[in-house]
Amino acid sequence: MNLIENIREALKSVQVNILRTILTGAIIAIGISSLVGMLTAIDGIKAQISESFSGLGANSFDVRNRGFSGGRAISDGKTEKSYPKLTYREVQEFKQTYSSIGISTVFVSVSGAVEVKRGSKTTNPNTRVRGGDENYLSIKAIKVESGRNFSNLEVRYGNNVAIIGQELKTTLFEANEDPINEKITIFGRPYTVIGVLEKQGGVGNDQGADRQIIIPVENAARLDKRGVFNYTVTAVASSPERIEYEMGQAIGMMRKIRQDKVVEEDSFELTKSRSVAESLEEVAGYLRIGGFGIGFITLLGASIGLMNIMLVSVTERTREIGIRKALGATPLRIRQQFLMEAIMICILGGIVGMMLGIAIGNVIANLIGPGGFLVPWLWMLVAFVICVVVGLLSGYFPAYKASKLDPIESLRYE
Repeated sequence: MNLIENIREALKSVQVNILRTILTGAIIAIGISSLVGMLTAIDGIKAQISESFSGLGANSFDVRNRGFSGGRAISDGKTEKSYPKLTYREVQEFKQTYSSIGISTVFVSVSGAVEVKRGSKTTNPNTRVRGGDENYLSIKAIKVESGRNFSNLEVRYGNNVAIIGQELKTTLFEANEDPINEKITIFGRPYTVIGVLEKQGGVGNDQGADRQIIIPVENAARLDKRGVFNYTVTAVASSPERIEYEMGQAIGMMRKIRQDKVVEEDSFELTKSRSVAESLEEVAGYLRIGGFGIGFITLLGASIGLMNIMLVSVTERTREIGIRKALGATPLRIRQQFLMEAIMICILGGIVGMMLGIAIGNVIANLIGPGGFLVPWLWMLVAFVICVVVGLLSGYFPAYKASKLDPIESLRYE
């Protein structure tokens, strides 16, 4: 009896005991479907969130002052050369130069403790004022609920216009009052409200995102009487795959603008805006570990059930084993026969489990947010390997027991 015959006998045994095969395969299928389903759902949800936050993720980078605040840069505990801050002229020149590659936005934080007035109504002195340009809202994924964004002319000439957050709308205006085209006072100057941001919320008592005002960056630069503002540029690469290349081009552009000498290091910093993407990948990693753990526990129970079924099969077929041994079958061939049978059941159950898992995972991912159909080839390969391993582990002991049966005693078995 060779290996091919053992495979044929395994298939014949599976066909003869079809009900037992279905029940045993169902246990394996449930374990595999839970494993593949959870991992598929996690990958599908992650892909949707990554797409939603692409403007804040791995396809953008920031150009900012060396050491984040200008002045002396600190490295390994040693004070290094003092670098001048990025000036408004320099960041605007960089934006204009980088436009040949992609879009970018220049922004600056003016103050985080501003009092805003409108007639007799006054806010607490905790309003954030930030200067931005026409690309700021789109690159930072901030949406306008009513009104509009800045126009190119308003940014260019620094008009006294403002986009306000939801909390300011509630504080300065009545519930039935439209703030668009109304006047508010910031730094003692009148500004016309042209837009209201969508509610963004915050963590705990920090609702700063809804308590902010965005004004044209040119207008904000005029408020910088002492040259202390820290200007930042966020540039968007054409694709995540090209970010390294385009960051290299951006470095060359800014070095030329800053007139950095060849032998000198950069007088500014470039950092990838990857915080959202990295945090998302970290969370997804933990979820995968949890999903894999739950699926493994389910498969462990399934393997115990399969082992029990195979032990029963050995007992039922004791006389058959005796006949095979009497006809010259070696213990190795007997072991192979039962191992092939166990692996066959696991693979059949695994195929059904993989299809169910892919379907369930994609349904869950699409219920949370509309997206495409994801086929997790990696997890399918992992599931197939697990099926074979489970079949080997579950079938080895029954196969070993069968191979050790005495042929004379087996033939006497009723």
